[in-house]
Amino acid sequence: MLNIDLRKIYNFHPVEPTPDPAALPSGGDLYYECLDCAVIVNSVPHIKTACACGNLSGAGGKLDVKDPARVRVVRGMLK
Repeated sequence: MLNIDLRKIYNFHPVEPTPDPAALPSGGDLYYECLDCAVIVNSVPHIKTACACGNLSGAGGKLDVKDPARVRVVRGMLK
């Protein structure tokens, strides 16, 4: 697992209106920010990834979210 701080590569902006935690959107430019540990991961991870507290983890294009209420959906754009 690579521990890359995506904030060094992308500018992130919250998705408006705020998506319902029961139906989080996913896509190539959408990322999830864990509100517990402040780590950002891609909503469609192709390599093994996880946040520091374990709320977000996944690989192979699938992401497991343990507590969707503790996630902020953000859109990333290259700096």
